[in-house]
Amino acid sequence: MSDQPDDLRPDLPLPDPEGPGLFGAPGPAPESVLVSVPVPKATPYRVLARKYRPTHFGDLIGQDVMVRTLRNAFALDRIAHAWMLTGVRGVGKTTTARIIARALNCVGVDGTGGATADPCGVCPNCVAILADRHPDVVEMDAASRTGVDDMREVIDAARYRPLQARTKVFIIDEVHMLSRNAFNALLKTLEEPPPHVKFIFATTEIRKVPVTVLSRCQRFDLRRVSVAEMTAKFASIVAAEAVDVAPAALDLIARAADGSVRDGLSLLDQAIAQRAGAPVDAAAVQDMLGLADRGTVFDLMEAVMAGDPAAALAITAQAHERGADLGLMLGDLLELTHTLTRLRAIPSLAESATLPEMERVRGATLAARLEMPVLGRAWQMLLKGTAEVELAQDRRAAAEMVLIRLCYVADLPTPGDLVRRLTDTVGNATSAAPNPGLNHGPSPGSNPGIRAVVNGPFQAAPVAAPVAAPLPAPGPRLDTFRDVAMLAATAEPLLHGNLLHAVHLVRFVPNPDGGGLIELRPEPSAPRELAAHLAALLLRATGARWTVALSRAEGEPTLAEQGRAAGDARKDKATLHPLVQAILDAFPGAVIGPVSDRRADAYGIVDFVDAGPNLGEPEGREFAPPELDEQEDA
Repeated sequence: MSDQPDDLRPDLPLPDPEGPGLFGAPGPAPESVLVSVPVPKATPYRVLARKYRPTHFGDLIGQDVMVRTLRNAFALDRIAHAWMLTGVRGVGKTTTARIIARALNCVGVDGTGGATADPCGVCPNCVAILADRHPDVVEMDAASRTGVDDMREVIDAARYRPLQARTKVFIIDEVHMLSRNAFNALLKTLEEPPPHVKFIFATTEIRKVPVTVLSRCQRFDLRRVSVAEMTAKFASIVAAEAVDVAPAALDLIARAADGSVRDGLSLLDQAIAQRAGAPVDAAAVQDMLGLADRGTVFDLMEAVMAGDPAAALAITAQAHERGADLGLMLGDLLELTHTLTRLRAIPSLAESATLPEMERVRGATLAARLEMPVLGRAWQMLLKGTAEVELAQDRRAAAEMVLIRLCYVADLPTPGDLVRRLTDTVGNATSAAPNPGLNHGPSPGSNPGIRAVVNGPFQAAPVAAPVAAPLPAPGPRLDTFRDVAMLAATAEPLLHGNLLHAVHLVRFVPNPDGGGLIELRPEPSAPRELAAHLAALLLRATGARWTVALSRAEGEPTLAEQGRAAGDARKDKATLHPLVQAILDAFPGAVIGPVSDRRADAYGIVDFVDAGPNLGEPEGREFAPPELDEQEDA
């Protein structure tokens, strides 16, 4: 056996390179070696609302007052220990809270800085807070943690100093959801917190927060972001994203956001995704939101105000085919009515840059053609109609019914116009055929001061005559039985009710020196002690003795019956007036409501000193519209 290694012995054959491997498996030599390289994962997409969330006070839009106050507070080192941020969803309450937390804990690039209104964004505290992983900035959702035990955890955590930061910050969102006991548990710590603790509360329902909590916080009301500010912000974002979005589309999204930047960015994200890289125009946004084209809304308004139901329904049918929600379309009409009313009231708004071009041009022209009462009537009908649509099973049918009603009232005069027209007609008629009861001197049976109210589909303007001076208030003397009843009304209401409905006056004889005789016939429903109670009341009130006697004579009708009879007489008299007859003819189905006389007392009865030929009423003018009274008085 040789001592040389096997690889140095020339008599041994070399292994076959194509033969089996070390463990008997076939082992051909590969021509190339494959190396596995890990493929980097794609960065997950961040929605625009998160990607463009403000990180500095300067990034906040529409909150200039709050930003100015907070900047000054940091500059003057007058930093509050608790803030209450309130506003609608998506205006930046939680974002502002995080910016405040960074401003409190920023240490600067060199690590030696203090609290500042302009955090650096690169120091460890700023980076950790931006990433929502800082141990000393605690965010809590009060909507899911509402109990007192949750607040006790916050109170216990507030006792300890921060781990890394300068200040421990507690951000409690939707704070109005906390229970009453949770608020009470927090009060003491909130009033006298440790120097290293700050509280920031955010809520959309500020009225549900106890005043005891509000009084311990510095409150900021974040306002809705205007359409112009939001449109400008969206324009800068789409430019940064290199996406082609039409300005009209941005304006529609900003209007639909209703002051919420977050809602607007979510809609913008949706519109960009819907077009799949193609330019986003206004039509695409309208289809996405179910809105009608602004020009279509103006066309619909013009058709409605022209009283053309066929055109109005054709416009709504086309909008419905394009996917527009007719309930939202009525809301657009309501908004347009408000805009037209503002343009009608303040014509200079047509030159304001805050209004879109169509409102400034087409809206101003339409507003000039419509009277203010017509716009007010349209507003009321649309306001009621939008509520009907929400309750209806068929939204389209309900919306069309509202539009048809608007069309059919478009050419109807307003109540004021109707009274003026009818007054002119009646005036011309009376000029041709004089009526001694109207503008031609006194006539028998005339009654000045009567006011008639016509109730029907539309309520006509009041029809009234000049009102005579009211009768002087009764003195200490009781001159009539009605004076006695009024005295009982203030002293003994139950007795007053019986005097009003359950007794008939037979005789009333007052004595010049006080006291007197009252003879009554009571109804069976009247109490037995009525006479005694009335005599005692009169003795206490006047200091004189009154005799109250009961009788079986017929006597007068009760005071309540006399009041009803007087009201019926006034109503019958008003029905015969030519102006009222004209109103009833113009509005079939209308009825005359109660007719009042300003000279009547509390029981609807008028005292007449000089009896005239008609039921003892004084001679005078018939009742007439206020316009005629003013002309005659002039």
